[in-house]
Amino acid sequence: MPILKEKEEVSQRRRRRINKTMLFIIGMFLCFSIVIFFIYSPRNANVTYGVTFSKPFAEYMGLDWRETYTALLDDLEVRRFRLPVYWTEIEKTQGEYTFGDVDWQINQARLRNAEVVAVVGQKQPRWPECHIPGWVNRMTDAEREAEIEETMTTVINRYKDNNAIVAWQVENEPFLPYGECPIISANLLDKEIEIVRKLDPTRPIIISDSGELSTWYNAAKRADVLGTTLYRIVWNDNLGYVHYPISSLFYRFKAAFIMYFTDVQKIIIVELQGEPWGPTIILDTPLEEQYKSMDPEQFRKNIEFVQNVEFSEAYLWGGEWWYWLKTVKGDDSMWEAAREIF
Repeated sequence: MPILKEKEEVSQRRRRRINKTMLFIIGMFLCFSIVIFFIYSPRNANVTYGVTFSKPFAEYMGLDWRETYTALLDDLEVRRFRLPVYWTEIEKTQGEYTFGDVDWQINQARLRNAEVVAVVGQKQPRWPECHIPGWVNRMTDAEREAEIEETMTTVINRYKDNNAIVAWQVENEPFLPYGECPIISANLLDKEIEIVRKLDPTRPIIISDSGELSTWYNAAKRADVLGTTLYRIVWNDNLGYVHYPISSLFYRFKAAFIMYFTDVQKIIIVELQGEPWGPTIILDTPLEEQYKSMDPEQFRKNIEFVQNVEFSEAYLWGGEWWYWLKTVKGDDSMWEAAREIF
């Protein structure tokens, strides 16, 4: 009995030491988290808003893309744009570049003192995500990568002296396996970043990542500015509409840790949900169904959410849809809701 009693006492002391150690670790973690949060979390409730504009998507919606872009500039008075420079648009034939439409968009912004984030690379905003010319299909991966590096060099050299450009975004969510895309290796991305830094060392480089489906680390450690997406209601084929159960503090804590463990200088929202995400593409989706994931009420909730996140910039996703609703469907409610923030 004495031996059993002694063993029991040893066991109890061991459990107490383990419990104390666990409590100490948890306490240290919580203290560390709080310190990081208050020191490194972004603190700017005055959010500046912009819009991502896609010429091909405006055309898909049946719109005059120049009219749509001009309306965003002159009616809503948008003064920040994220403009994809689609490889499929500028080099339809190998070695033959056509920059007229991109020139027009950037110069219209410049004439109104609007700022432009130019997105370069093969993976760009809007489905199918990767916008690769058909003539590339016959090439090996190495040949394709060499071609995109050459095209990026041409794009940067063309626009680096245009003062409307305020930043370069290299690829779009390169670490997120989404869309009809070849894998963008870290090695290729690093080469692309090196090209941009060498040709234009004066402007910051944005690398974007999913707000909900990634850690941000791989993107942030390469970026001057980390660009995150932010969606509130999305469609899942198995679950239906998913309302993300994530608070604004989630993004702030995430930002605090990323800014502590990397050298990223700033975090912004490059894609803030401002249009529906439903079971089918927009033109095949009835308006009633579209409004289940986006309407003026949800739009205002998203804006309020972003103000609580407190990142300084947010580029809205959906300007083409707002204009389509207004001019094709006779519903200007989303257009007017957007007017409130610009």
